[in-house]
Amino acid sequence: MTNTFALLAQGGPAKLGEKTGAANLDNGSIILIGVALVAVLIFLVFLFIFFSFIRLWIQALLTKADIGIGSLIGMKLRNVDYGMIVRQKIALVQAGVKVTTPDLESHYLARGNVPKTATAVIAAHKAGLDLPWRTAAAIDLAGRDVLEAVRTSVNPKVIDCPDPAKGKQFLDAVCRSGIQLLAKARVTVRTKLERLVGGATEETIIARVGEGIVKAIGSAHDHKEVLANPGMISQTVLHNALDAQTAFEIVSIDIAHIEVGENIGAKLQADQAAADLRVAQAEAEKRRAAAVAREQEMRALCEENRAKVVEAEAQVPQAIADAFSKGNLGVMDFYNMKNLMSDTSMRNNIASMTGGGGAENTPGRG
Repeated sequence: MTNTFALLAQGGPAKLGEKTGAANLDNGSIILIGVALVAVLIFLVFLFIFFSFIRLWIQALLTKADIGIGSLIGMKLRNVDYGMIVRQKIALVQAGVKVTTPDLESHYLARGNVPKTATAVIAAHKAGLDLPWRTAAAIDLAGRDVLEAVRTSVNPKVIDCPDPAKGKQFLDAVCRSGIQLLAKARVTVRTKLERLVGGATEETIIARVGEGIVKAIGSAHDHKEVLANPGMISQTVLHNALDAQTAFEIVSIDIAHIEVGENIGAKLQADQAAADLRVAQAEAEKRRAAAVAREQEMRALCEENRAKVVEAEAQVPQAIADAFSKGNLGVMDFYNMKNLMSDTSMRNNIASMTGGGGAENTPGRG
């Protein structure tokens, strides 16, 4: 029994050592597995970077675009379309335009159209026009079509005056003779890139040219003079510097169509005569009304005077009676007065029957 315990005592520590060694072996395996996983992850990241950027980096390296792997990773982290930036940078470098990668990236982050801006700069450089990248970016960010501006600068375009899209086909102008002329012009303009930002648009050119044409026609003495020489209109308009403070340079102004309209002068004279007639009629009606009113006043005055005469005649018998009572009038005087009145009445009747002057020309009519 004692030997058995002794053997057990000798075997116990040996088994404990074996268990401790196994635990150490497991910890080492875990560390190795962790290191292997990290290595695999780093390798996968390297493969992702390699396949994502190596092709673009090689293209930039072969074309001398000067874009490194670090720049590509930074653009990726800043959510920039690095593939498009690399392609545009390669195109600019191959065209001989010096533009830095941060300029392209900043224009993209500012919501600019990098491909169109790059195409415009390349086109301007090939055409011998001075268009730096910053100027082109400013034009694009201002809302202007920079590529169309470069094309217009290289190949001038024609603008109709007036603009048919606004619903008006001809400009109306009147000569000094009063004849209306209907004109239509075509303006050839070239874009000025240095004044594209802040310069007036095509509508200003159309408005100024239209104003100049109307002024030139209005200063002509006769419409025949304008019809015989339409070029004088364009020459007069060109000398007024109508393209000042605009984004365009006027190359030429051509009168495309001109025709005779209405006789505005005669129409205005007829309208004026009709207005004068109405005024004269109103004045005549006013005078007639005044005359009628005056006539009524005179009639009323006559009736008033007749009433006074009747009133005065009504006092004659009373005056005669007073004269009798006071002894100022005798019987013979009264009869003589009666005879005189009868004689006067007879003379008036004879004069009226023979067409004479009546009572006004009768002697004794006091």
